[in-house]
Amino acid sequence: MNRADVDWAGYFPAVVTPFTEGGKVDTATLHALIEQYAARGMHGVVVNGTCGEWFSQTNTERQAVAETALAAAGGRMRVLIGCTSNRAENVERLARGALAAGADRVLASPPPYIKLFPDEVVAWYTEISDLLRAPLVVYNWPHGTGIDINSDLADRLADIDSVVAFKDSTPNTDQFFETSRRVRDRVRVFGPYMSVRGVEVLRTEGGDGTVGGGSLYGTPDPKFWEHYWADEFEPMQQYAEKTDRLFPRLWLPGGWAGVYGGYQSQLKALMRMLGQPAGHVRRPRLPVDDPEKLATLRAILIEEGLLTPDGHPA
Repeated sequence: MNRADVDWAGYFPAVVTPFTEGGKVDTATLHALIEQYAARGMHGVVVNGTCGEWFSQTNTERQAVAETALAAAGGRMRVLIGCTSNRAENVERLARGALAAGADRVLASPPPYIKLFPDEVVAWYTEISDLLRAPLVVYNWPHGTGIDINSDLADRLADIDSVVAFKDSTPNTDQFFETSRRVRDRVRVFGPYMSVRGVEVLRTEGGDGTVGGGSLYGTPDPKFWEHYWADEFEPMQQYAEKTDRLFPRLWLPGGWAGVYGGYQSQLKALMRMLGQPAGHVRRPRLPVDDPEKLATLRAILIEEGLLTPDGHPA
């Protein structure tokens, strides 16, 4: 298998998992969120990834979240399901459940906490590949796994039979673009192309897509890629200049946390301000509920044109 075996491209929001204030999985709100993403033209979604707080869910809950998202999508966009775990057998169990429910395939990071060596990372994905025999996305998430899959290691992983795509969340942009150059002949690459630097790379070298933390801009996020496919680089440049200005005001370097709270906590606060179904976080995450922080976030969204001066979605 290789990149030609899948047609994934464009903007895929990393979907939050809504919880009630009491901490229960809120499938009704999740269904509404997926409906909104479909209506806004997203090319796909990633469910039960880092934004989806998979780490605070049981396997049964993760399966219910996957099934809810797939039912809500209704075949209108690609749905990739995160199956990260500390044991390959559990990755397989989660993946089989997701695939049986209709997922377009699955993704997994190296196991958290263990901090594998490069040969162990190759062995990890080889084992999952052998267990699944289905298209697999490698997810590079250094802040969660303790390792950063560099370009040399990505080159090795791209040769594993089931690996067809690479979702790269490295904070090292030089490394990302080198990885993109090295492996795009074999696997699809999703990463930070939606920046001023990324636009130039797309213009000269190409790229496949981005998995973003939710979709703060809404329809302009997938439109960026549709402009790219139409060779319309001027609107891409204008979009990239806005995101290059906005994101450093919201997220810490490398995008692993919000300036005003945990990644999922701040993202859900922003989504609620923008009228997007988001629900609440579940412990161990704590909500962003400090009035001054919320006022600052709201002011940023107003200044950047995502909210009107009276605080309504633009």
